[in-house]
Order: sequence, then structure tokens, then C-alpha cells
Amino acid sequence: MRKKKILFLLLGLAVIYSFWLGVQLVRFRTYTNPALDKTPLEIQGSYHIHTTHSDGKKTPEKIAELASRSSLDFIILTDHGDPNLESMAAAGWNKGILVLTGSELSVSRGHLVALGFAPPSMPFSQNAEQAAYQIKSLKGFSIIAHPYSKVAWSWGEPIGYNGIEIINANTLLKYDFLRSIPFLPSILVKPDYALLKMLKRPVKNLKKWDELNRTHPTLGFYSVDAHLLYKPLLSFLQLHVLLKNPLSKEFEQASHQVLSALHQGRFYNAVDYAAQSHGFRFWAQKGQKSVQMGEKSIFDSHVTLHVRAEFPFTCEVHLIHNGKKIMASREKRIVHKPTHPGFYRVEVYLKERTPMRKDIPWILSNPIFFREKS
Repeated sequence: MRKKKILFLLLGLAVIYSFWLGVQLVRFRTYTNPALDKTPLEIQGSYHIHTTHSDGKKTPEKIAELASRSSLDFIILTDHGDPNLESMAAAGWNKGILVLTGSELSVSRGHLVALGFAPPSMPFSQNAEQAAYQIKSLKGFSIIAHPYSKVAWSWGEPIGYNGIEIINANTLLKYDFLRSIPFLPSILVKPDYALLKMLKRPVKNLKKWDELNRTHPTLGFYSVDAHLLYKPLLSFLQLHVLLKNPLSKEFEQASHQVLSALHQGRFYNAVDYAAQSHGFRFWAQKGQKSVQMGEKSIFDSHVTLHVRAEFPFTCEVHLIHNGKKIMASREKRIVHKPTHPGFYRVEVYLKERTPMRKDIPWILSNPIFFREKS
């Protein structure tokens, strides 16, 4: 009798849980902008992807096919190696997708992603500082991967790594399992909902990013770090790259366009599963001159900061100066006159019903840097 009562109780709980989860899934939607007129000067893609050339589960060809179904423009493969020459040979146009390649290096301080470098004549050093110097000497740039998880980064004197990962999707999947249990079954039927629920605010990463920017301009990256679950992950976190000219159909030129824009910081990050972010803009104006994300300029009284967040859904723009929030607004066009030099960046928060926590930056810009006159 007691066993029957326990069984009925468990069945009842299962029914209630199934009903609750079903309601959540039915109510969920990704916010879109039907009036959006896409420009060829903004392209979007997925960064930090592993293939069968290291510890990933799919080939570059299959991943490119999945990316083409997700309406991406580019993907960036970062197989483990020093560098991984097999993976780098997969660079090119594939299924209409621009496939870019780099390598994730295992160095003395953790894992360092190298992008945009010329083929080295010898393996990269296992010393983090020396590897970063080698990457730079080969015209490439370096990004600190998952700094507080997996192989965590051990911090030393800042030497000018070019970037740091702010959100890493693989970390969410591997290390937040217990917190994910209530909605984990939804990953089988609606993975976009499950991934959004797994997100948590990257407090330490944001704090460290701001700290690094006080000593050396550093770029922020949303990283999928995909080893499996490629189809949902490719569309989850995206880099939106702002080009000076439409993407070339010639591979070498197209590769240069995208990697140069990433190196220079002309991109923003977005959680595109939550809402369509295409069209966001953040720039500074000095008279007739525009200063874009990632750029450095001299501060003077003529500088104005501009944010364009013209979305048909509600969002809140936070302007950050040297790591501190100085303004919050729900206006779709913002003009702000800064009073001090330093670095300025933008976080945008979705204020609609969404599985994503309210403290997650739906959009994260890269900084604009102003220095005092010498």
C-alpha cells in the first residue's frame, strides 16, 4: 500500500512537472524584428569550434553544412594544437560558409586561442608569454579561453593578450549540470530554451575584462566552444562583425576582412537565441570623424557617444565607463556626452519575457578607448 502511494505521488509530480515544462516551452519565443533591413556590412558567425581534427565530434564539412542551415556567414574552427595544421587546412568557403581557422594552444597559464596568424616555421611555445609574442610576430592575435573554468587561466603580469572570453557555452554545459536539471529534458525538444536557461551572469569574467582594459585594450568574446550539439550551439552565441565593404567572394580577401575586424574590435557579441540583435550600433563622434568599437582616440570636449538599439521589443541599454555603469536607458537612440577619458562599452538587457536571466547582457559591445591629450 505504501509503495502504491509513493508511486502515485511520483506519477503526480511527473505530470505536474511535465505540464509546467510544457507551458514554459509553449510560451517561449525568440524575439525577431520583421522590419529589419539587413545590411551586407554586418555579418554574423560562431567562434571557438572543435572538429574531429581534435576533440570534436563532427568534421569541418558537416559543421559548415549545419552553419549554412543556421543562416550564419562564417564559423571559426579552433582545434587544439600548436598549431593544428590539419584543422587549418579546412579553411575556405564550404557550403556557402566562410570557414576560418585558428588553434587553441595549451600553454603554461591555461588555454590560449590564436587567430589570424601566418603559418609558423616551428611549433608555438608552451610558455604563455612567449606564445603570445610569437602569435603577434606572425600578425595574429590571442584570446584567453574560458579563464575561470576547465583549464583556468593563471594570471601574471599583463602583457597585452588581445582578448578574453566572457561567456563560454561549453562551461555552461559541463559545469552547471545540477542547476540545469529542472529544464535539462527540454534540450531534446527545444535546445534553444535549455541553453538560455543555463546562462548565468559572467561576473568574474566581466570584472577581469574591465581590469585588463585599465592597462591594455582587450576585446571581449562570446564563445560557443562547441565539441558536440553543434546545431543548437552555432546559433546560440554569435559575433556580429561590422565590415567596411561587403564580404568578398574571394577567400583570402574575405578571411582578411573578418579577421581584421575581429582583431580591431569592430564587432559585438549577442545571445541570438533570446532575440534578433542585428542592427545594434555603438560608436563615438568627434566632429565629422566616427570612432568605432575597438578604436583608440584622444579625448576632448567634442566627443559624443552614440547607441542605436532600434528593436521592436523592449530592452535597456547600460553605458559602462571604466567598469562602472554610468547610464541606463530604454530609448532606442541614445546620445551621451562623456566627461572623462577612459574606456566605454555597452551592455544591453532584454526586458521582455524570456528564459534568459535578466542580468545576462543580451548584447555586449566592445569598448571604445579614449586617452588624455599628452
